[in-house]
Amino acid sequence: MASSLSRVLWCCAALTASADAVELTSLVNLFIGTGSSGNAFPGSYLVCSVSFSLTCDAGAAIPHAMAKVGIDVSTAPRQAGYLHDNSSITGISLMHNEGTGGNSDGGYGIFPLFPLIDCSFASCPVDINVRAALRANNTDAATPGYFTSTFVNNIKLETTSTRRAGLIRFTYPTTGPNFVVIDLTNDLGRSFSGGTLSIAPAGRVQLSGTFLQSYGLSNYTAFACYDFTPPQGSQPISQFGTYQSTTLTSPNNITITPETTNLNFPFTATVSPEQAGALISFTNTKTVVARFGVSMISSEQACSNAEEEVPDWDFDAVQSASASAWEDVLERVTIDTTTEDPTVVELLYSSLYRASLVPANFSGENPYWDSPYAFWDEFFCSWDTFRTVHPLLSILDPVEWAQIINAYVDGWRHTGYIPECRAETQPGYVQGGDDGMVPVGDFAVKYGSRASELGVPIDDLYQALVDTAENTPPDWYTIGRQNTAWKTFNYIPTNWVDPSGSVGLPTREGSRALEYAVGDFAVRQAAIALNQSPDDIAKYSNRSMNFVNMWDPNVTSDGYSGFIQRRYTNGTFAFSDPTACSPVNDDFSCARGTDNDIGFYESSSWEYSFFAPQSMSTVIKLMGGPDTFVPRVDHYFAAGYYYAGNEPGFAMPFAYNYANRPDLTSLRVRNVVYTQFSAGIDGIPGNDDSGAMASLLVFDILGLYPVPASKQLLVGSPLLSAFTLRNDFLGTSTSFTVTGFDKTGLSATPPAGAAVYVKSIKINGAAAASLCWINWDDVVGGGTVEIEVYGDATAAAAAGCGDGPNALPDSLETGGFSPTGGFD
Repeated sequence: MASSLSRVLWCCAALTASADAVELTSLVNLFIGTGSSGNAFPGSYLVCSVSFSLTCDAGAAIPHAMAKVGIDVSTAPRQAGYLHDNSSITGISLMHNEGTGGNSDGGYGIFPLFPLIDCSFASCPVDINVRAALRANNTDAATPGYFTSTFVNNIKLETTSTRRAGLIRFTYPTTGPNFVVIDLTNDLGRSFSGGTLSIAPAGRVQLSGTFLQSYGLSNYTAFACYDFTPPQGSQPISQFGTYQSTTLTSPNNITITPETTNLNFPFTATVSPEQAGALISFTNTKTVVARFGVSMISSEQACSNAEEEVPDWDFDAVQSASASAWEDVLERVTIDTTTEDPTVVELLYSSLYRASLVPANFSGENPYWDSPYAFWDEFFCSWDTFRTVHPLLSILDPVEWAQIINAYVDGWRHTGYIPECRAETQPGYVQGGDDGMVPVGDFAVKYGSRASELGVPIDDLYQALVDTAENTPPDWYTIGRQNTAWKTFNYIPTNWVDPSGSVGLPTREGSRALEYAVGDFAVRQAAIALNQSPDDIAKYSNRSMNFVNMWDPNVTSDGYSGFIQRRYTNGTFAFSDPTACSPVNDDFSCARGTDNDIGFYESSSWEYSFFAPQSMSTVIKLMGGPDTFVPRVDHYFAAGYYYAGNEPGFAMPFAYNYANRPDLTSLRVRNVVYTQFSAGIDGIPGNDDSGAMASLLVFDILGLYPVPASKQLLVGSPLLSAFTLRNDFLGTSTSFTVTGFDKTGLSATPPAGAAVYVKSIKINGAAAASLCWINWDDVVGGGTVEIEVYGDATAAAAAGCGDGPNALPDSLETGGFSPTGGFD
């Protein structure tokens, strides 16, 4: 990447793209996070636009493609299929997840192809374990819209794609005979439960398969279509046939049968070990191109998608259209790449890329109900994405965000609840609360007045919020919330059986209560923005404060008192060690499971006790005031309870702002960025989590952090000297400049005197109300924001957030987040 940066030719002082400017796609490092923990996917994507009439073309400019084509490796964890190591390749498949946890073997990875040489047709090694091959050293390469690698046997593979289709190209070392395996049964999770395959002699292969979702209990069915006869007729098929396991008791004993055209495996309730697929051979050609299409409706629709989106089989044209569309996405944040720090530049644009991969645009591919609204999938999961992914979309692409919000609301129309974690088109597990409520409420706050222009029925949106906040589903483990308990006790009790018969996983009581409170805050904020009844505003304001009912002031840890704890129905507390489920504890993950007796999901009480973004002043008071709160936050970091890869702690580097110490925020954000992120293959601290880490890093670089379901963004200190944010729906470009910017402050521990502290903020030339927060309207408003920084740590500590009446960020308890002030 450094060599790419040295060739930068950016020349536009106004920070807008020009004909002489470097292509921003060249600054994207697709291999960040492809090591052992990030689960990032470096394959090729097309970015594609969905208008309100739900049409799509290969030259448009919205990301989040359904087709995600790339290589799959033999070793786990491989949630995205790919690992940047020396694992063998088992196939090149058509759909993948991005940066998720869940099943360590991965999700999707369906209908992989594999190239073979040096075999006779009836004895080719089609078995997934036998055919696996290593990559040649240093041959993996990728740019937005393109991926390539080369096997040790010198077969080169290349991929590029559109929204629901694409091309895979194999270049063999000789003219043949050369072979392609089309694998019906081996997805990443080895979860085949039935399917079909048909071969037409002209070279069309149609497939259907039913597999297990990667984060839930349900099966899903996907379809694909491969064409091997391009219009140019340059790759003649010499032989074709099918293969399958001889018996299920010996599935690795496989028979290849020439000239057969069909396979049919009825659905089975359990996973089948069957190995089956097609084999095609080619002669007198070194290059074989396969056109593919995917669908969740039928294999015929998959073929139509391929014909519509890749009509000419023009690999270069598809790749160029994809790169051009990604360029437009990246240009929504423009900087002068010749003056900014090269590492920051690389991290910024690589993160913007990853933040634009999921949710996935499945419009036209909803297998469950007919709807005029866009169908988006891979909400994997809202618990991961509500904090940073959705707020970034609100700034840079509200049209796309509106389509995603419509998909949330449409889910309510057909289930009665806002979806929380939809994976592979099926409901996944609810991790915390029904955190899909938060982005829906956030949309109402930011775009409610213009919802009709964005195609979002605002009455339905609000009703979806209310129904999800009030009603209890039969199983709140896959959708919705345990509202009966929440409304009965004003907290989530331990060991309580709902008399209505509603069930769920009765764990995570502490973290669920905190997230239910944030969900209710999202309803409260929507009610205000949409001029709903004062009764609704009062109800959800009060319920937003119910997190205090889980606070046990008598628990002490590391010399600090007061922590969120589990609570019984009689009001007494159940003790859990506040350090349990923290990075220093053996049970750090505390993921789903009936044995989770700690009360928190993927986090500790030490961390979750800070989680009340709707009323941080209350948290500070419960912890003993600012003089105790600040050293407690310091200790939280110093003791190792913080991990940047864990969403509940995302806001913690900015928590100092609530205690009037933004100077400490500036230092802490830098420490986090430079100790936990990098441009290496292990440069993400844990799973990318559907772009959560990527969007967090974008906000850290910009020196901002969004407060959920509100128009407030906490201010840090940008890692850039200037940047411009573009919002095409509003038709605005907002320019930020950092006066006094000091590159010596770009380190984990800036030297004394480095100008990293915010001295003043001016919005369109007028002094801002605070040094600790900025209004979202000003971030997207199309004006100018001037942030002056200096290096006087003593003066910065004394100045705090400023001396105005609204200098501290809002909290419900002190009358914030309300046009009338206060709450009932």
